[in-house]
Amino acid sequence: MMRRLWSSSKLLVSFMLTASVLLTGCASTGSGMLGSGAPAPDPRLTQGTDAEFFSKSGYQACAMGAGAAVLTCALSNSGNKAVCMIAAGVAACGVAMGANYYVDQRRSEYANTTQRLQKYNSDVQLDTQKVVTRTATAQQVINDDKAQIAQIKRDLASKKIDKAQAQQQIAAIDSNIDQLRTEVKNMQTKVAGYNDVVKVERAQGNAPELKQIDANISKMNEKVASLQKEVDGLYSQRSAITLG
Repeated sequence: MMRRLWSSSKLLVSFMLTASVLLTGCASTGSGMLGSGAPAPDPRLTQGTDAEFFSKSGYQACAMGAGAAVLTCALSNSGNKAVCMIAAGVAACGVAMGANYYVDQRRSEYANTTQRLQKYNSDVQLDTQKVVTRTATAQQVINDDKAQIAQIKRDLASKKIDKAQAQQQIAAIDSNIDQLRTEVKNMQTKVAGYNDVVKVERAQGNAPELKQIDANISKMNEKVASLQKEVDGLYSQRSAITLG
């Protein structure tokens, strides 16, 4: 048991240090995913209360939050620092910490199986609502980008803009697509994490009680798939513009 807790402690400290390095790198180099000189994504995708949940910066903020909490545990007088660290990580990142650590923490909090599964359900539903909220914001950007694409086509046809001007406008749309794809991928990772949680619990013989959780995970996955379809549709329209 002590060996397991010590391993957990080392993993979470490593997690904290890795997060700090990642954040330091991003702070010093800026967003490198879109290439040098690329425009920033639409502010609606990077600002606001829903921007933190699934974006890359949001994940790093989650990691740093966990890292700070883990460090507090390490420096505290807690009688069981390893357990404190696991709890801190799960509180900050939920299933993003990994299914096994997430399940271990929930089991320590809820020895009663019914209560634990209710907590899983609550967590899945909360993340699903975050997906719904984020999709509403994303849809606004997608609709505006589709309208912009149509305008670019008209302006090119009427020679109101040249290829260089069109490329500049398209670059902003490409930044939005990159951001949205990153967020969809992170949403899919959350869905996969919850599916892994179900597998862990099912291995313990709780299969009959997992039906509701499976159903809620499916609902979350449907919402994510719907957003992915919208992003793919935007990319398809953008790809129709060829500048030679």
